[in-house]
Amino acid sequence: MAEVLTAEQILKLAPDEASAKNGKSLANPSKWATLGRQAELLWGECQGSGKEPYKTQIDLSETPPAFKCTCPSRKFPCKHGLGLLLLTTNANARFSATEPPEWVASWQTARARSAKARSTKQESNQIVNSAAQAKRAAERQAKVAAGCQELETWLCDLVRQGLATVQEKPYRFWDDVAKRMVDAQAPGLARQVRSLATLRADSLLERISHLYLLIEGFKHLETLPPALQADLRGAIGWPQKKEDALAEVGIYDSWLCIGQHEEELEDNLRAKRTWLWGQKSQKTALFLSFALPHTAFDQTILVGMQLEAEIVFYPSAYPLRAEEKQRFDSPASPFKLIGYPDFTVAVAAYVAALAHNPWLRTFPMLLQQVIPWQKDDLWFALDSQKQIIPLKIASDLNGWQMLALSGGHPVTLFGEWDGEQLLPLSVWAKDSFAELKAKEDCIPF
Repeated sequence: MAEVLTAEQILKLAPDEASAKNGKSLANPSKWATLGRQAELLWGECQGSGKEPYKTQIDLSETPPAFKCTCPSRKFPCKHGLGLLLLTTNANARFSATEPPEWVASWQTARARSAKARSTKQESNQIVNSAAQAKRAAERQAKVAAGCQELETWLCDLVRQGLATVQEKPYRFWDDVAKRMVDAQAPGLARQVRSLATLRADSLLERISHLYLLIEGFKHLETLPPALQADLRGAIGWPQKKEDALAEVGIYDSWLCIGQHEEELEDNLRAKRTWLWGQKSQKTALFLSFALPHTAFDQTILVGMQLEAEIVFYPSAYPLRAEEKQRFDSPASPFKLIGYPDFTVAVAAYVAALAHNPWLRTFPMLLQQVIPWQKDDLWFALDSQKQIIPLKIASDLNGWQMLALSGGHPVTLFGEWDGEQLLPLSVWAKDSFAELKAKEDCIPF
């Protein structure tokens, strides 16, 4: 049975704000010549600027739904797909329950054929030559080792010359080394080298030390515990296999989505971090998803959504990244968030996490009883012990939103701590809850 999507969840599928706006304008039955539905298939014909109407179809059996439309748009899903799906939230009775027309049936046949071909290919790929696989792994290990050795020499030269001398270096100075790390099949090292270009001298030394620790760890990789090996490989840039994680036994719990953050990566790739908190386990889980420009992320979990699910964690000395293995139907129940009582306790938890995984870059921090405030265009939060927490505000809208919900009184704040600042992602004030995001991402319905 397909999950029933709300209008807000549907709009989350939009590749950009313009598509969401145009999709809402098409969520009107009068703009559709035909509307049909059979089980988890939706279809409709929408008259556009051309002579023939655009034929739009959706398969709701997948998550996220599969779309197809005959319009010339390169955005996915297009405005017609969004409009058709939005009609299920406000005009579901207008869909005729009938047999799908030929153009829908042929799409389904082609999809079934492709799914079978993919399954056959996956089965054949599982029968791999273990010797060849081991050889590729050894070749990459050698390339990464050579890259680490080159990076170590470069970092030592950098420190010997004095960090003050590199502050005015052009971006190319850093990018050239980063490209060599990409050639060494260590994209994680490449990203960290590029990030050095924008740092102050004090932060630069800290980040160089972090990189040096990573290199030293790789030298002794085989002597480290398996979980820490996984963390080190992930920091260097080895991909983690989703299939391996899903094969493990997960944790069943009632999970609340307490925050999301999107950011631009290299090569126009976008990443989304979705944070979940388990009520019984009191564990925090991180879902990572990626998308190209003009495409939607493959998850429809919204901040504030509660789900009963089995979640599996990737191997790690401090497990955070996870995958949803199975979701169950269950009514929402009252949720009690248990955060850190003050900043001292929160930082102690962060230090303990670093002791397990020294390469941890983002730490989830849920703080209770904090009061947001602003001074000289800078934002802070004051905890119950009168300690000041520096905030990294994505936009002034977020700051004023926090301030308005607080009204000068304590609130519960969730965000990502990077060792210096907290990036707030959501706030609870009595019975009010708000997701904090950039103004351009706010798409009201």
